[in-house]
Amino acid sequence: MKRLIVLLSIFCLLVTGCSAKKLDDTDIGKNIKILLSEKANIYNVYLDGYKYYVPRGMKFVNKEEYNALFLDKMKNKYYLYIDAISYYHKMDIDYDTVEDAHYSKAFNYRKKSGYIQVNEVKNKYFVQYMYNYAKIEAFVKKSDLAVAINNMSYILRSVKYNDSVLESLIGENVLDYKEENYNLFETNSSNENFLDVVEKYEPDYKKDIEDEKIELDD
Repeated sequence: MKRLIVLLSIFCLLVTGCSAKKLDDTDIGKNIKILLSEKANIYNVYLDGYKYYVPRGMKFVNKEEYNALFLDKMKNKYYLYIDAISYYHKMDIDYDTVEDAHYSKAFNYRKKSGYIQVNEVKNKYFVQYMYNYAKIEAFVKKSDLAVAINNMSYILRSVKYNDSVLESLIGENVLDYKEENYNLFETNSSNENFLDVVEKYEPDYKKDIEDEKIELDD
C-alpha cells in the first residue's frame, strides 16, 4: 500500500505538474522560487526549435510563429513571446528593479536568468514575466494575480530549445533574423503600449472564443 501511495504521488507530479512544495496564495516571490527551482521534464507543446508545457486548465487559443495566446479558467489572456534570436546569441539580461512597481525583481534559477515586473493599471495588474529567453505578459485582476503568475512560471520554466533545429532555422539566416528580435530585455515598455496590444487582439476573438481554442488538458 505504501508503495502504491508513492507511485500515485510521483504520477501526480509527472502528469499534472503539481509542486512538491505548497504554493502560497499571496506570496509571489516564494512561489516563483519554488517553481523555477524545480526541474521541468513535462511538455505538451512541440514546435520548430523549442517545446514547453502548458498547465492544466489553460487553453491554447492561437499561435503565430514565436508568439502564442492562452486563456485560463478566469478568462485571463496570456501573451507568450519566445525570443529564439536572443537564445541563439546567448544575450545577457540586464534588469533594474523598479521601485514604484507593485512588484519588481530579477532572479537566476537553474543557471537561467529572468525578471518579473507587476504594475497596477486601472485597478488590475499588468504582469511582465521573462525567464529563459521567453516572456509572458498578462493583464489580470488582483484576485487572480498569484494563480496567473504560477501559470506563467509553469510555462516559462519548461521552455526548452533544440539547438540543432534553431541552428538550421537561424544560423544561416542571422542577418535576416536580426531585425526580428523581440527585445524581451527591454523592460521599459509602457502600460499604454500593452493596452494597445490588448485592443489590437481583442477584435479577433469577440466572435465566441470558445470555438477557436484548442484544449491541451481537460
